[in-house]
Amino acid sequence: MAKDIGLPAPFEFGFSGITLAHNVASKSEVDAVLQQAITAGATLIKPAQEVFWGGYSGYFQDTEGHYWEVAYNPYQDLT
Repeated sequence: MAKDIGLPAPFEFGFSGITLAHNVASKSEVDAVLQQAITAGATLIKPAQEVFWGGYSGYFQDTEGHYWEVAYNPYQDLT
């Protein structure tokens, strides 16, 4: 998971091996949620991009140090 996020090894930044996830209904919502988090003070860890399983996701770290994945899964209807 740390490799997917893009964290350098060794993981000296307190990575616990756990991330939180926020699933949305479109790629544009992924971008919007990431921007909203950054505006609120979060740190962008991995910009949104197409992923190997066919979706689109990115990661941020909130102001308390928790890692979040924001993802769109085209195979899951969230509408």
